[in-house]
Amino acid sequence: MLFTIKAVLFAMIALLSIILISIFITSDNKNYSIVRDSYSLGTIVQLKAYGSKAEKAIEEVIDKLNEIDNKMSVFKGYSEVSKINTSAGEESQVVSKDTYFLIKKAVEYCSISGGAFDITIRPLVELWGIGKDNSQIPESNELTKKIKLVNYKDIVLHEDTKSVFLRNKEQQIDLGGIAKGFAADEAKNILVKHNIKNAIIDLGGNIFALGKNVNGLPWRIGIQDPLKSRGQFVGIINIINKSVVTSGGYERYFIQDDKIFHHIINPSTGYPSESDILSATIISDYSIDGDGLSTGIYIMGLPKAIDLIESIKGVDAIFINNNKEIHVTSGMRNNFILTNNEYVYN
Repeated sequence: MLFTIKAVLFAMIALLSIILISIFITSDNKNYSIVRDSYSLGTIVQLKAYGSKAEKAIEEVIDKLNEIDNKMSVFKGYSEVSKINTSAGEESQVVSKDTYFLIKKAVEYCSISGGAFDITIRPLVELWGIGKDNSQIPESNELTKKIKLVNYKDIVLHEDTKSVFLRNKEQQIDLGGIAKGFAADEAKNILVKHNIKNAIIDLGGNIFALGKNVNGLPWRIGIQDPLKSRGQFVGIINIINKSVVTSGGYERYFIQDDKIFHHIINPSTGYPSESDILSATIISDYSIDGDGLSTGIYIMGLPKAIDLIESIKGVDAIFINNNKEIHVTSGMRNNFILTNNEYVYN
């Protein structure tokens, strides 16, 4: 199934390559732009950058994204994360600077969320199989067994050797809930290094808007309607040098006995989260922060989520709850523009 999906995505990219790899040249080098679509980190990557060095910069970004994927994917047996998982309960694994940094940062967000976000969730994710052909409600005894393997406090980090150890056999980490945020920040850093001042980085919906658009105005980013198909929005925000990351259970799920089971698993129950939040969008200076926070606050529920985000400097959020009410934190109060009258903006 995974190979089929990947093949379809690549076919789409190939079919559209004539328009997706496009260069527009004017007399002003600042308006020279390149648009590139690729596939990495398990998703379609869309990059658009302006400037005379845009093409070279984007090529370097794509190389970096593939490097991150090769180090951190749980679907590649040779990755550093896979080696950590296969060595669980036996020995530590020395990893690269990038992988060590991201695992350490992820553990911080596990702690900040009180365990609502937990990168040792993989045994439960595999058990449910949501998004695959084998999606199912697990047997209660299997669920009980797997829940015992989920505890980010069992991750042992050795700063001096940059090595990682999981205390118990069969434990597994999965950086899928934060890796795209890290990758978006790395992509931004590469663009800045090449003196690119205006760009959009889109890693499967994890967006970083660098600078302003070609007209010198803030980038206008749509906030997805969680009850409609992708590309239909509830509102718009205007941003400069900001990341926008959304978590919601509306894209990957299965239905059994007339009940929806989505892919965001609550580590404490072993079941898909039954939060009052339909979607949580984090707006932050760094995409790793948005990615690290978005899943946890989705699971935490609205009151706790708002309190947490308001306590973190440089981070704001937009929440949509089950009653089609939109709540924003203080920094978004004068930014968010409601465009869908099916929703109530509180």
